[in-house]
Amino acid sequence: MTAPRILSCAVVTLVALTACTSAPGDPVVGPPTAGGVVGAGEGSGGPASSPEPGDPGVSPGAVALTADEYRTELQEARDPIRDAVKRLAGTGGLKTLGKQLDRTTTAVDGAVTRLGALSPPAEVKAQHDGYVAALRDLSASFGGARQDAASQQLCTGPAVLANMGKEGSLSAVERAAGALSGYPASVISVKAPKERDRRLSNGSFVASESRSGRGSLELRNGTAQDAVVILVRGGRKAVSVYVRKKSKFKIQGVRDGNYKIYYTFGEDWDSKARTFTRSCDFQQFGKSVRFTTTRTATHIRWSVWTITLHSVVGGNVKPKKINPNDFPG
Repeated sequence: MTAPRILSCAVVTLVALTACTSAPGDPVVGPPTAGGVVGAGEGSGGPASSPEPGDPGVSPGAVALTADEYRTELQEARDPIRDAVKRLAGTGGLKTLGKQLDRTTTAVDGAVTRLGALSPPAEVKAQHDGYVAALRDLSASFGGARQDAASQQLCTGPAVLANMGKEGSLSAVERAAGALSGYPASVISVKAPKERDRRLSNGSFVASESRSGRGSLELRNGTAQDAVVILVRGGRKAVSVYVRKKSKFKIQGVRDGNYKIYYTFGEDWDSKARTFTRSCDFQQFGKSVRFTTTRTATHIRWSVWTITLHSVVGGNVKPKKINPNDFPG
């Protein structure tokens, strides 16, 4: 039988005040002032002495690092970023993308804090400052990507890197690293991919068990995005099929059983990760669909269903949005 068409669809400032002598009872007037010479000998009035490295109160960054010391600091600051970026490039879906972006941002922020406190060799001071500024900008870019992942506009690590490459944030930090010629400053450990728009042919099976049944399921996608529909029976994926936007496809040979039906929409299908990389959405059909085959002495009857992935007049089942972690990708 045919079921009815179904709806889915501080900075702290210390001010030293000079003591003013006055006759008893006379008011002290005038604004607060700071005076004295830092480091001058007590009561000598002589010139200030130069602080020695290691003296209390002397900032570790006050003494310029040697080239070898600076090289070591750079490498220890950038290596965690390179490792995080490499891991990000291998992150294939939203289930782990947010956490990996957080780790990458933390690595960049750690480098900014560490390198910002240094006094580099004098000949690369300007380049060092530019490099630290570029790292700050990179951190902000990763923070923006984290928001895009939360809103499901960017859905994989490669999509994040492709978007950042298009915006120029990756090339900007690498130019700043290149200005530190002879020093290990490059933080982008992989080649940023280009933004792509990959699609499968309509009706392409992403995965499928043997379709030896008699039932059929027609899928109608009237939306503006491609979709992948997944049939789950007994907790296991039975069929996954690609249905292009403004298209329909009928799955033949559906075996008897009770199926939960899930679908994901988006742009740029990554066949290896089995997910859309941009503008991804995840939904579940609002009720289970049962396929049965019955036999009599003279007839064989089987289930024929039609599901629309877009809103239709007269539809009686609404889809429900689901967390990407609950999608059987």
